[in-house]
Amino acid sequence: MRDISTPRSRRTLLGLAAVLGAATAVRLVPADSTRAPLHRPAPPVAAAGPQPAAAAGPLAYRLRPMTADNPPPYRPAAPPVRTRPFEELPDIGRSMVLSFDDGPDPIYTPHILDTLRTHDVRAMFFLCGEMAHDNRDLVRRIADEGHTLGNHSWTHPLVTGLSRAGVTDELGRTSDVIEEITGAPPLWYRAPYGAWNRNSFEIGASLGMEPMAWTVDTLDWTVPGTDTIVRRVRDGAAPGVVVLSHDAGGNRSQSVAALRRYLPALLDDGYRLTVPRRR
Repeated sequence: MRDISTPRSRRTLLGLAAVLGAATAVRLVPADSTRAPLHRPAPPVAAAGPQPAAAAGPLAYRLRPMTADNPPPYRPAAPPVRTRPFEELPDIGRSMVLSFDDGPDPIYTPHILDTLRTHDVRAMFFLCGEMAHDNRDLVRRIADEGHTLGNHSWTHPLVTGLSRAGVTDELGRTSDVIEEITGAPPLWYRAPYGAWNRNSFEIGASLGMEPMAWTVDTLDWTVPGTDTIVRRVRDGAAPGVVVLSHDAGGNRSQSVAALRRYLPALLDDGYRLTVPRRR
């Protein structure tokens, strides 16, 4: 994936995202009260002695869906077509959302996941399809550790400059690869550069996704320094806030270092770091 950290028109484009007044289609669930801890017990050891032979070949593959008792993956009703993205999620108590864009990146994403795991916190990761395709094990790890995966397009283009077919391809391919890797499609998407238009709202909804923007932009893509990133998060902290950071698209070592500082500080201040769940 190319380096997308160049400033060019990003400051102008950020103004295109505005607050969505009614958030009736979502609710925030504290991750620490709805999901199992990240540290899982070891799997049971197989009993000694001869084991039944495993079925093999095409027949076994065809029989698996027939013999499985698990219900199909939960998919909420298709969302309405929005005219503005969610920027914040009010009325959730003293909770916030951390989100990371442009990954997964094999250098920086593992460090971010390690920090989140240390504090037993879940976050949102808006993945670029080409990065997900090339880093499938990282996508699985993100999902396995209870984080929410979102769609951030395939190549991080300026969506407002694409045809309707182009938007469909960018969002559709990304949803497909995430579902292929994790078994579930993303339920959220974020327009690159925060540039939304009617096509992206309509096509996103048709793919079952709600649009998510942000409240606090760390501007970590400008590489402003770790202290500055930490200060921006701490100054912007408030109930319902969605924080935007990046785990790819350039040198994100400052983003990694900043998370190690502001995450425990937010927890000490009494904030719960949550992920949104669709009704």
